[in-house]
Amino acid sequence: MSERHIHMAGSVVERHVIKGGPGSGREVYEYALLRVVPRIERGECINAGVLVYCRARAYVGVRTHLDEARLRALDPDADVAGVRAALRAVEGACAGGEAAGKEAREEAGRRFRWLIAPRSTVVQPGPVHTGLTTDPAAEPERLLDLLVR
Repeated sequence: MSERHIHMAGSVVERHVIKGGPGSGREVYEYALLRVVPRIERGECINAGVLVYCRARAYVGVRTHLDEARLRALDPDADVAGVRAALRAVEGACAGGEAAGKEAREEAGRRFRWLIAPRSTVVQPGPVHTGLTTDPAAEPERLLDLLVR
């Protein structure tokens, strides 16, 4: 569905509008990028994953992709193995279960909130954004392709 908006300068701009709500088949979801900040004091980062949460479907998921060349461009001495281990830990917490620790036994919303809490570590969550989807489980891969790779 498109809407036309006329700006004060007289130009017409079309905007795509997505309708959600009951009967639309679309659910609200939240997502946050996982950023790798190899040198905290510099503040430079690369995107290395995306966390997705959909309350209506009790879904929390993550997809990660570490571009080692981009990481080394920011810090030639970056601890690649340590970064990969931190990303795997996030994946484990999202998957849930006893092996992933106490937080991974929590319900989806609590796991998401715990994972997006601000941190001063090399792997950090970014701000939370929202969207609408008919398939929350497909969003991590779609967003990974769009925002990380």
